[in-house]
Amino acid sequence: MKTRKKYPKEFKLDAVSLVLDKGYTRAEAARSLEIEANLLGRWVREHQADDDGQAFRGNGKRTPEQEEIRKLKAQVKHLQMEKDILKKATVFFAAETK
Repeated sequence: MKTRKKYPKEFKLDAVSLVLDKGYTRAEAARSLEIEANLLGRWVREHQADDDGQAFRGNGKRTPEQEEIRKLKAQVKHLQMEKDILKKATVFFAAETK
């Protein structure tokens, strides 16, 4: 079984630069870097699709927007728990006063 090789961000950016800036074809650049042309093509597409400079972030690294969404979801969950507790308390005290 083949293990998947991981390439650092700098290597990927240099490889993409060969294609986009230096004018190499994907096949030529891939051959010289000893990687698959399909892999280099995917890196080029990811780099071109990237709008905010976050291409090749790596595993587990969130963008600021993703981090904010995660925090807001946690806050919503906490507020819903508090609301449920208050509802149950209201029902409990309403039953006691009768």
